[in-house]
Amino acid sequence: MVRGYSLDPHPQANFAKEQFAVVRLPRIKRDRVPASSVEVMQDLASAIKQANPDKQFYAAKVTGPARSSEGTMLYYINEIIVK
Repeated sequence: MVRGYSLDPHPQANFAKEQFAVVRLPRIKRDRVPASSVEVMQDLASAIKQANPDKQFYAAKVTGPARSSEGTMLYYINEIIVK
């Protein structure tokens, strides 16, 4: 409890979480991308199977979605997986 406020998250709150995805990256050196450039996958194998680096689609481990200060939904790239 901090000044009468509980820091425990609400049980139905939807917080950003780490997951595997296929991400469209025009430039490989990015640390975050808009949600419209991300397709969340069930597992790493699915992300690798759907990736197509020749067309700028990469398998990645991402965290999100999260709202930016501008109100845009973003995913943060933790790792790009190249296989």
